[in-house]
Amino acid sequence: MLGCGGGGVGLRYRLTLATGLVECLCFAGVVFGWASLVFVLKTDGYFTDLCVSLTTGPNSTVETDCSGQDEQFSLVFTVTSFMNNFLTLPNGFIFDRFGTMATRLLGICLYTTGTLMVAFSSSALSMLLFPALSFIAVGGILFLITNIQVGNLFGSHRSTIITLYNGAFDSSSAVFLIIKVMYEGGVSLRSSFLILSVCSVIHLLRTFFLMPNTHIPYPLPEGFTYGVSPGKSNSYNVEEIEKTRETAMTSEGEGPAETDDMPLQPDDGQQSEDSGKGVVWPTTIVNLAGEWKVHFVDSNVFLSLSVASFRSCVQSWFFLWHLVWLSVMQLRHYLFIGTLNPMLNRLADNDSALVSQYTNAFAFTQLCGVLCAPWNGLIMDRHKGKPLAPGETDKEADLRSSSLSLFLTSLQCLLFSICASSPLLPLQYLTFILQVLNRSFLYGGNAAFISIAFPGVHFGKLYGLVMSLSAVVSLLQYPCFALVKGALGGDPFYVNIALTLLTLLAFIHPINIFYHCRKLTNQREDMAGGAAITLAEAKM
Repeated sequence: MLGCGGGGVGLRYRLTLATGLVECLCFAGVVFGWASLVFVLKTDGYFTDLCVSLTTGPNSTVETDCSGQDEQFSLVFTVTSFMNNFLTLPNGFIFDRFGTMATRLLGICLYTTGTLMVAFSSSALSMLLFPALSFIAVGGILFLITNIQVGNLFGSHRSTIITLYNGAFDSSSAVFLIIKVMYEGGVSLRSSFLILSVCSVIHLLRTFFLMPNTHIPYPLPEGFTYGVSPGKSNSYNVEEIEKTRETAMTSEGEGPAETDDMPLQPDDGQQSEDSGKGVVWPTTIVNLAGEWKVHFVDSNVFLSLSVASFRSCVQSWFFLWHLVWLSVMQLRHYLFIGTLNPMLNRLADNDSALVSQYTNAFAFTQLCGVLCAPWNGLIMDRHKGKPLAPGETDKEADLRSSSLSLFLTSLQCLLFSICASSPLLPLQYLTFILQVLNRSFLYGGNAAFISIAFPGVHFGKLYGLVMSLSAVVSLLQYPCFALVKGALGGDPFYVNIALTLLTLLAFIHPINIFYHCRKLTNQREDMAGGAAITLAEAKM
């Protein structure tokens, strides 16, 4: 069942889930509807001073070259997407250190400032788009970061909800399509962005009434409450829980403060008075959530867990290949979105009506992100409710289940990149479908994998770091665009082929996880066999 606790608590959990979904769907990722907004901005004359009139032909035909304008719009999106990811690192530290309320208040301030700047910009103040879109992007990602933890409220559906929120984040790009349609119906760009600014009241209400001051822990303690409860003390909150847990967790760069020993019974369920005396059979299984040490003492099995430090997580192979996995696919998506308008103009021979038709089709497909993303969560949660293999941990089962999700995401990106490289305009409808499917899997899988493979105490920092480092890689989109415009004469075919080959690197990550989980299984089977032999010898 979704939710837990009493009726009032369960209702609050569901309200938090529903309003968080609306927040991500309507506000968080609007900047990725850039192609729709560019259409409006061009009509309003932004950066028109970069268009050049050229006289060509024997009849002195005057043509307008707006490649400089396209390049400037591409630069705006490059800077925006970079800031969206790069600043996730300090924002992750803020979230881990100061909690949900402080992080959300910062996000609301940035988001509202950005929407107001767009509202009061004009063709004469086109440069305002650079800080404005960056503020909207950073504020939106803060909404997503603080909402991801809502999955902790729903136990076995945790990954599904995390991916659902990331899908809603992707689908929110359709908001700029709505603004485009309203603009064509007579509603000014200023009015639309003033409405977005006023909606910040909704974010404030959620912050104070439906979100915790600090964090939502996982696993969820019984009777956990948060937010403002009229006539009820809110002294029992996540801050106290976190302080209690931190006493048993590792400080960054330090060794384990203490370990928790969990006794497990032998397979036969029986204990002999002297069967295990003097028997000590150690083995070690390394897991990214910590180091699991299993040993026998007096015929009992004890499981020792020490939480990995932030540094050890960053230096792990899992983190490295996850960074590569995210970076190469994100670069492919950013370059596609940032160059979509000039690409459609080229394929449609500058037919503005046809370009508008395809731009609308692309924006409409973005709405499907919220429908596609939960499929990824269901794949990652498919093992929940099923019995674990003997000696298998929930963490290991989650990790094993994630490998299929990561592989499918890599395959989707490869197919998307192949279609995007085609010069056939009608084929772009399929490209749009694959793009939204892959994007919803990409970001939902990213957040879910980090929450699975690494300690929850480091989630904000690790999520921020991987997004920031991938942002550095995403800066390559601008030199790629410049290369297409200059040396390749506007034809992106060879750049698309290079990026398609680059996406093959993404397959290394799921393959690495698959073999890691197989290694853990073999170690566990060897351990069980060795334990049986040791106990048999001890009973003789």
